[in-house]
Amino acid sequence: MLVALNLRPALSSLGPVLPDLGLSATAAGWLTTLPVLCLGLFAPLAPLLAQRLGLGWAVRLALLAILAGVLLRGLGSPWALFGGMVLAGAGIGVAGVLLPGIVKSDFSQKAGLVTGLYTMVLCLGAAAAAGTMVPLAGFFHSTSLALASWALPALLALLIWRYGQGGNLPLQAARPKPLWHSALAWQVTLYIGLQSALAYSVFAWLPSMLINRGLSPAAAGWLTSVSIFIQAPAALLAPALSHLGRDQKLPIGLSMVATLVGLMLILLAGDAWLWPAGLILGVGQGASFGLALALLVLRSPDSQVAARLSGMAQGLGYCLAALGPLAVGAWQDGFGGWTATAPLLAAISLMATLFGLLAGRNRLIAA
Repeated sequence: MLVALNLRPALSSLGPVLPDLGLSATAAGWLTTLPVLCLGLFAPLAPLLAQRLGLGWAVRLALLAILAGVLLRGLGSPWALFGGMVLAGAGIGVAGVLLPGIVKSDFSQKAGLVTGLYTMVLCLGAAAAAGTMVPLAGFFHSTSLALASWALPALLALLIWRYGQGGNLPLQAARPKPLWHSALAWQVTLYIGLQSALAYSVFAWLPSMLINRGLSPAAAGWLTSVSIFIQAPAALLAPALSHLGRDQKLPIGLSMVATLVGLMLILLAGDAWLWPAGLILGVGQGASFGLALALLVLRSPDSQVAARLSGMAQGLGYCLAALGPLAVGAWQDGFGGWTATAPLLAAISLMATLFGLLAGRNRLIAA
């Protein structure tokens, strides 16, 4: 739970203060894209680090990278801001891959519940960071210090983290091979990547969208925070309830419809719809994210396959997800308005729904 708490604040804390950094939409898009790209690029290293160093030290190393990256942002210069986001993204990428393997190994009989719990904590961390950034910047009289303040949860997790056996992640002795042969693994990967592209676009740009609709920066930050906070119960309930049916197609379909409806209402509907739209969006994205992580466990016959699928799906998936904030920023720059991004976000939502329905079928990846 403590590790999960640190897997989103470095990313969601940036959006509310992005307009204060003086960057163009394209430069800001790169700033929000680079850490997500690092999630994908460094994810395949997680199983190898766990085998070489042991799971306990692999997680400590990831937390140390998050801590150092968040602190680096506090220096205030552009190179420190970009470098800090890259370093934090690398740590998040490694830690995020290790959690599903731990769940499959140690909590296989309650995988849905435990996945829902750590996903809920992850969403709460993201919501807290998004909602408190503008007040923190005012309290410290510095955006840089407010960004650096989110090193405290990483320091707490680093000091407290312990893992019982301190052993290795239960993988094969040989270098684990990606599941390139499995169509189901690719479907899970594309679902995770596309729904994450929407999630990170919301982290990066939702406050700017809301400010463009007439909200103050503080109000936009709080609405973003509430939307992300609502993700927490949805992320808890969706994986836990996903075992009740024969497969996960229905909850995945409903969660993606809610995500699409929420986004379209924010971009196209009247001002009275902004708060309801934020709540609908939060429920949809929380449920879809929780289900995406649950699929890493539910589609795997054992912990070895779960770890390999986690590395592939999060590695390639987050590389794909990194294109989301960048594409949305460049699209808005090119067409001169947030309303123009509606077709792009709708297309991503529909593709995520397609691959989610395929990944939600009751099948297992062959070991």
